[in-house]
Parts: sequence; structure tokens; C-alpha cells
Amino acid sequence: MPKQLLTAGEAARRLGISLDTLRRWDREGRITTRRDAANRRLVPAAEVERLRGREEGHEVSARNRFRGIVREVKVEGLLAQVELEAGPFRVVSVVTREAVEELGLEPGMPATALVKATSVMLER
Repeated sequence: MPKQLLTAGEAARRLGISLDTLRRWDREGRITTRRDAANRRLVPAAEVERLRGREEGHEVSARNRFRGIVREVKVEGLLAQVELEAGPFRVVSVVTREAVEELGLEPGMPATALVKATSVMLER
């Protein structure tokens, strides 16, 4: 049976955020937590899944997922550039303005970059 409550550290790792960010989100009411007998934060697994944006039946097949935090969103005309900080990686994606609006992407929020391509080549 999957674990129903996660420690704050486990939840932060699954969300791809720092423990400090998780604590701040708790104070701001962006994430629901509980407290154990020692007053430590516990996060329901369902809350982590809610924040990760996974809905049953809406799974996308992609091996390369970079979970992180949106650092910048630049919108110009019909296109938008989204910069995501995913651990040691910086992922930049150009998507439609409509996609950014539908996803509600804003700096500071969690998001996942899905990389699915037959080949990616860069050379210098």
C-alpha cells in the first residue's frame, strides 16, 4: 500500500522544491499539511499529486521529466518563453501564449518539463 503521509523532506523531493519552499507554501496556504505529535509537518500524498498536476487517465508518455520551479515567463504575441529551474538544470521552452494561460504558469510555481524527441543535437 502506498504511503499516505510523507515527511516534509520527502514531499519536497517529490515536488522538486526545497524544504524552505515547502515551509513557505505551508505558511501561505498553498499546500495542506498536518502535524505529528512532535509538531513536524506531514504532507498527504494526495496533496503532492495535486501539486504535481497528475490526473488519472491524463498521463503523458515521456521518459525525460524535469520537475522544477518556473523562474520566468515572457509572453510576446502568440508565443511565450518559459524558464524552469529543475535542480541543476535550466530548461527553456517556447510554447503558445494560450498554453501558458491554460496552465496558469507564473514565476515561483512548480511545473514539469517533459522532453520527448527522437533526437536532440547541440554542438559548439
